[in-house]
Formats: sequence, structure tokens, C-alpha cells
Amino acid sequence: MKTISYSLADGIATITFDEPNSPVNTMCLQWQEDMTEVTAQIVKDKEAIKGILLASNKSTFFAGADLKATMRLTAADAPAAYIGIERLKKNFRTIETMGKPVVSLLNGTALGGGWEVALVGHHRIAIDDRKIQFGMPEVTLGLLPGASGVTKMTRHLGLMGAQPYLVEGKIFFPAEAKGLGLVHDLVAPGENAKAELHAKGLAWIAANPTAQHPWDAKGYKVPGGLPSSPAVAQMLAVAPAMIKKQTRGLYPAPEAIMACMVEGLQVDIETALRLESRALAKLMTGTNARAMINTFFFNLNAIKSGQSRPGNAPRFKPAKVGLLGAGMMGAGIAYSQASKGIVTVLKDVNQEKADLGKSYSAKITQGRVDKGRMKADEQQKILDLIQPTGDVADLKDCDLIIEAVFENRELKARVTKETEPMLATGGFFASNTSTLPITGLATASAAPEKFIGIHFFSPVDKMKLVEIIRGKATNDETVARAYDYVQAIGKMPIVVNDSRGFFTSRVFGTFVMEGVAMVGEGIPAAAIENAGIQCGMPVGPLAVLDETALTLSLHVMEQTRKDFEAEGKTYIATPGEALVERMVREHNRPGRAGGGGFYEYPPEKGAKKFLWPQLKALFEKADAKWSITDLKDRLLYRQAVETARCLSENVLTTVHDANIGSIFGIGFPAWTGGAMQFIYGMGIEAFEARAAELAQQFGNGFTLTDEVKAAIRKYQPQY
Repeated sequence: MKTISYSLADGIATITFDEPNSPVNTMCLQWQEDMTEVTAQIVKDKEAIKGILLASNKSTFFAGADLKATMRLTAADAPAAYIGIERLKKNFRTIETMGKPVVSLLNGTALGGGWEVALVGHHRIAIDDRKIQFGMPEVTLGLLPGASGVTKMTRHLGLMGAQPYLVEGKIFFPAEAKGLGLVHDLVAPGENAKAELHAKGLAWIAANPTAQHPWDAKGYKVPGGLPSSPAVAQMLAVAPAMIKKQTRGLYPAPEAIMACMVEGLQVDIETALRLESRALAKLMTGTNARAMINTFFFNLNAIKSGQSRPGNAPRFKPAKVGLLGAGMMGAGIAYSQASKGIVTVLKDVNQEKADLGKSYSAKITQGRVDKGRMKADEQQKILDLIQPTGDVADLKDCDLIIEAVFENRELKARVTKETEPMLATGGFFASNTSTLPITGLATASAAPEKFIGIHFFSPVDKMKLVEIIRGKATNDETVARAYDYVQAIGKMPIVVNDSRGFFTSRVFGTFVMEGVAMVGEGIPAAAIENAGIQCGMPVGPLAVLDETALTLSLHVMEQTRKDFEAEGKTYIATPGEALVERMVREHNRPGRAGGGGFYEYPPEKGAKKFLWPQLKALFEKADAKWSITDLKDRLLYRQAVETARCLSENVLTTVHDANIGSIFGIGFPAWTGGAMQFIYGMGIEAFEARAAELAQQFGNGFTLTDEVKAAIRKYQPQY
């Protein structure tokens, strides 16, 4: 055996997981074969065995499935996948039903398949360390815990109790696990922790020579009752509808998990395990799981591990950061920094406006104090780190200054020149612009190699993504420092090259403008908005344009027109842009903040917004030809095509930045795995064929040039 070592001494069989050349243990093919071999050895040694210990030789207990192998599966592999899952579970059941006590010694984290390995033990002992995590987050990857996890967790906790940990993938810690009865004993962390785990395991084996799982014992009853019990049946009547409301039918895993939970409790354990295997085999060979694993495991880990961080500059965390502009954006950044222990100077044109910006942090933290999620002294520490000011001199010795002023090139140039001299030696300057090219803004800087774009998303305290934009002169060290800064404040950085609108604003613009163009074609606004929701966007294009303001889109268009004129070019507005201009200038519909845009916003408390009734009379056409499939495809394909164009133009240089940026920055549907994974999941040829159809019907926004097609193929990930 290569991934497992086995020993038998004094009646104690010890199975130690230790995958070679890997920092963690996984359910790789070799491990599955080794499990079959070690199970056969245990059966052979049965008479000599008094008890079994499951242990790990890694710093963690067990990491879970081999996801690279899963990425290579297709629908045709489902029967073989089912056989493999069943073989693994047969090994688990053989070990746990031998009539010998089995103890899991949890020296570290056990997630997904790792927690399922831990559940083989009748008794589980863990080190009491908050850094250790347990749980089954498979649902977040489009999978279900199919190595007996659904069946066992449901029998341990009952339908209601297990739901958060299975359907939602909630993670828990050792002390919580003990409270739930999922871990039975804890040992203190430290040098002797492993020895104490071992000693306690031996003691429990000696005291429980005929241990078994609760459901294998006579008289077992499911906690909370069977699906047929009145209280549970009442919940089950609404649960599918609630899941469908959350998933919109686009995510098969939560529904499959709930079905396995409910159906599994109405049959014997062996049948329940088979139901679970069938469901997992179907999910793991489907396109949704492949898309979600690609992005939420591999792409996310690529960003966390710094694959887009250039050069080899030492890690950087600023001690003091200055923010120019104390509006919603600056105030949000200030809170994000201070909550991570960074001294923050929040500057505005006067003290009053700066104080107002700091009050945003007070409001956020007070809400948490009131709910018991934060102590008052913790709140005060955060607030003490924010220095509101109207005086430029207070920015002296900042390691980083970020301007978050209005999207006006002249204003940004002025504040750059005014505050850049305040930087500490080696400090750098950033613009939080969402659309203006960084290379142009850097002309106001005395050191353009230390000038960079750091684009936050609103509201900053809730949005995890930050887009780092490298100007033509920006050096590697500045990009690396910006990357480290973003990670230091708990955000996810993506790195893009300079262009108008960069990546996220550019692609977001195609989404909203495609929706507006549909209005101009006479398609009912309600159909457009429903298409956005049905394809998995958080809200429809018209609703989100109202929130960001039609006037902002108009301002960006006017700035672009000026820039084109300065370059001797003519800017031609798209049909969507032309209609936005008409909405603002002719009909005085600036967006939500200005009183209304595509929607009306009743002033009464609790009243829901509704589409502006005049849209029907002004734009709708009775003879407009449309289908909901075309509307959904237009909204998704338009964004995917633009993302591929960004790759071909070197605005984007990695697929992981494209996928993570599209999901966390602009709300591209998570079920697709992101804008580029949407293409790969669809199949490149199928995507190109559909894009060609859409281009013929709806314009050049869907056209794929040979260069774009080449980029799609060049960046296709291999597993």
C-alpha cells in the first residue's frame, strides 16, 4: 500500500493515512485501492483485533475527494463512478460492522470526503483548536456527500438538524462538533495532543469492546422523527419550494441532497447508501459539478495562492493607508482596512464630510454589537484606527494612498499631485476608478511605475472582489504590493491589464446595455427582467442599471466620446446607450437615487418597486419577435463573448481571474462556473455555433473573430 500504513500490535489495528508527495490525504485512485487492501487485511486479522484506530500522518486528518479526477469525468462515466463509490462504501461498512470498536483520531481538519472517513469511527476524538474545520461543503461544488455522508449525518442529527450541514454545506469546529454529538471527546492543542488522542482512543476501545453505530443498534430512532411524523412532514411540504426559490432550478445538488435525506430515512441503511451513490454518480459526471469545482476550488485556490501575483517581491502589509474621498466607497474601504488592523486616514474636503464617512464604520459595527456578534471594545479598536480629516498633512508617511473621488479625470489628477508627496518612502498610489484607463491617470503621477488601479465594488464591506489594474508603466513590485494589500484586508484580488472599463466594468456594461437594447426592440421589460433572473443573474439588467444610475452610464459614455474626439476618432453609441441617453434627457429618469429609472420606487415604507408604467407606451411593440430562450442566451452570451475578447486583447491573462471576477464582481451565474467556464462547459464548438446564430440575429456584440476563437482554445484548462 502506498497511501495507507497498517499495523497490528497488542490487539490494536492502526490505519494511518499518509499520501506520498502530497501535503494532504485525498481519496485518489491509489487510496481507494489501498482501502480495499487494508479492509481485506482487517477481515483476515479479525480474531486478533480488539479495536481499530483511524489516524493521519499529515498536519490535517483528511482533505476529501480527488477533484482533478472528478474534472475528467463525463456523463458516460456515471456507471463506473457508481461502482467506485459503492466499493468504497463497502469497505467503510465492512470496517464499522465487524463488531470491533473503531476510533477516529482527528488531529486536524476533515472536510468533505475527509469527514466521511472520520464518520467511519464509532467514536471520534479531536484536538480542540478553532483552526480545525469539519463539515461537508460538497454542495458548494455541485456535489453531495456520497461516501455515506448524507445517510450518516441525517441519522446522527435528524432531517431538520442535518439540513444546514448538508443542504447548505455549513462548516463547524471541534467544540461545536462535540456539542452536536458528532465528536465525543476533545484534547487540548499542543505538543502532546497526538499522544493524548492515541491514549484516549485506546482507553475508549478497552471500555467499549462491542461498539457500533447508533443506527446499527436495536431500537434506534431518528432524532426529530421520520419524514412521516407530523412536525417533519409539515417542513417537508415547503422545503422543495424553498430550495427551488434559492436555486431557481439551476443547481441540482441541493435538491438531490434533500431527496437522499428524505428517501434514505424511509429505507434500511444499505438501501439508503445505494440511493446516495446513485445521486452522487449522476452529479459528479454532470456539467454543473465540473463547472463549480473548476471555479470554486481550482480557480479560487489559484487566487488565494497568488498565481496572479507577479515577481518575487517580499510579502507586504501596509501599516498606514490614506483614502481620498469619504463617500460610500471611501467609507467602505476605511471600514475594511480598520477591521483588519490597518491605520486609516480618511480625507475629504473638510472635517465634517470626513467625520460622516467614519460614521459608516460606527453604524456597521454598532449593528454587530447590538446583535452580540462583536464586543464594544472590539468596535472601539476599529473606530480608533480611522482618522477622519480635511487636512492633507495627515496623510504623511502613508504606505499607500487610494483616491476614491468622483469619476472626473481632472479632479483625479489634482488630488494625485496634491497627495502623492505625502507617501512614505517606497509607498505607492492607487486609483479606485471603475472605468477611466489607469495609464492616462498615471500621467499626473511623479512615479507612474508606482501608480496602479485598485477597483473596489460597492458595498465594499460585503463585496469580496477587488480588481487590480496594471497601467503600462506599473512595475511588478507595485502589482505584487497591491495584491498583498487586497489579501490583507480579506478580499479576493484579480489582476488585469489596462483598458477602457478594464474587465469587470466592461463586461458589466454589455449585460445592462444588452437588456436596454431589448427594451428598444419593443420587448416587454418584465420579460427582459425575468430572463435575467431565470438565467441566474442576481437581478435583471434594468434593475441593476437603476441601482448604478443611468446618469453614471451617460457620464461614462460622454467621457468616452471626449476621449475618442481627442484621439481624432468618432464614437458611435450602441442602441442601449442611445436609449439610456433618451431616458435621462427626454424623460428625466436618472435611476433610483434620482427618483426613478426603469422602475418606480414608492416612498411608502415596505412598498415594492415596480416597472415604470410608461415603458409599455414608449417602447413596447406588439409585433416584437422574441423567445425567453433568446433573451436568456443574449444576456449570458454577450458577457461571455466580451470576456473572451478581454482574453484575446490581453486585458485578462488567466482564466481564473476571468471566472472569479465575473462571478464575484458582476454576478455572472455561479452555476456556470464563470464567464469562461460557461464557454468550456457548453463545449467550444457548441458555444461558437450559438454565438454565430445570435450575431446574425442581434448584431456584432456576439461576433467571435478568429483571434477571439484562438484565445478561447489557448486558455482552455486541462485536468
